[in-house]
Amino acid sequence: MSTPPLAGGVAGHDALRPLLAVVLDALKEGADQRGGPLPRGGPDAVGRGVRDAARPVVPEHGNGAEEALRSLVGALARGAADPADPRCAAHLHTPPLALAVAADLAASALNPSLDSWDQAPAASALEAEVTGALAAEVYPGSTSPDALVTTGGTEANQLALLLARERHGTVPVICGSHTHHSVRRAAWLLGLPDPVTVPAPGGTTDLTALDEALRAQRRPALVVATAGTTDTGRIDPLPAIAELCVRHGAELHIDAAYGGALLFSPRHRALLQGLERARSVTLDLHKLGWQPVAAGLLAVPDGALLAPLAHTADYLNPDDDTEAGLPDLLGRSLRTTRRPDILKIAVTLRALGRSGLAALIDRTMAAAQEFAGLVDEHPALELHARPVLSTVLFRPRGASDDTVAALRRALLHEGRAVLGRSRADGRLWLKATLLNPHTGPGDLKTLIALVEGSTT
Repeated sequence: MSTPPLAGGVAGHDALRPLLAVVLDALKEGADQRGGPLPRGGPDAVGRGVRDAARPVVPEHGNGAEEALRSLVGALARGAADPADPRCAAHLHTPPLALAVAADLAASALNPSLDSWDQAPAASALEAEVTGALAAEVYPGSTSPDALVTTGGTEANQLALLLARERHGTVPVICGSHTHHSVRRAAWLLGLPDPVTVPAPGGTTDLTALDEALRAQRRPALVVATAGTTDTGRIDPLPAIAELCVRHGAELHIDAAYGGALLFSPRHRALLQGLERARSVTLDLHKLGWQPVAAGLLAVPDGALLAPLAHTADYLNPDDDTEAGLPDLLGRSLRTTRRPDILKIAVTLRALGRSGLAALIDRTMAAAQEFAGLVDEHPALELHARPVLSTVLFRPRGASDDTVAALRRALLHEGRAVLGRSRADGRLWLKATLLNPHTGPGDLKTLIALVEGSTT
């Protein structure tokens, strides 16, 4: 067998072109065979299909690039939960923009690693340019804002807690009961005390309880607020929380992984008032930014706040190279090898501009309001509350929690719809997280009809 061709270099495009055609055909055939938002038959059926395509995993002699791509990409597509299908609306799992996926292909072909400048000269310069611009969106009045690229909200929240620990030592963390689980996990990983959890009635932090929790602390605390909760899409009262932090000498971190992209929408940006008062802010553009995973960021008002992350490895960032002007990238992440996820973000921003992103955000949030209206008008369904972002909680009227859970699983097993679940106000609700800007009125009515049909 001849040596397989490489993706990069002057001949890379000639090697990739025919393989891309195979991949695209396999994606289409797999989607056609799936015929819906999710494969039918549940885990057993999907597992059998994958095993049939994948075995033997390591054959004695290879089957060639085209067969391997056709077989395994096809199996993955047939067995995928497809967020591009309007009936796939369970999680913060966005359908990525085609242009962002195309940019991601270029990143994979070039394969720069952002742990030293000599592995990623242009990619490191692009990352510095784009992260600075995005941080300025969060902190418009700051002179030197900066942001780190992360794998998503979980890593960004972990970095926020790490930076607070490096500033204050064993810093107590205070958060609402609705806070993303990654904050508790980060405290555990960093050896911090379990976060002090205050109630979040109605899905937002109770200000009186937060005030009392801050009064009980004997050292500076880190308060974590949320702009877009995973369960209900609610946004905390950020200005009031920022005022409490000032009053008690606490720092504020805001997890805006879900809602942070509203910064680009003139219509909805006011929902994020107070965001700029945080010491750090988590963003995640593989949610309301329509990027392929991963596309997270941690923004800070002053790049000097990132100094505790600085480390030296002589083979990557020796002092004499840094003094000679080679950028030091090792302090830009907890990871070493790191792909240029900034490229797809940069391409999207340049292609769509602020107005294009705003149109996608506004359209998506309008669809959530329309869906909530349809639920509210339906005599057999109950709406939890009007959505703030694009998450709608609803349930069959009079149903038990067990019935709600079983209905959701039935839709999954049959491959007809992918809906999430959330517990709010002591009851279990179906959750529609609408992130597809192509979803239309007919798609929304279909979702309701599927739920209604499963209750009869």
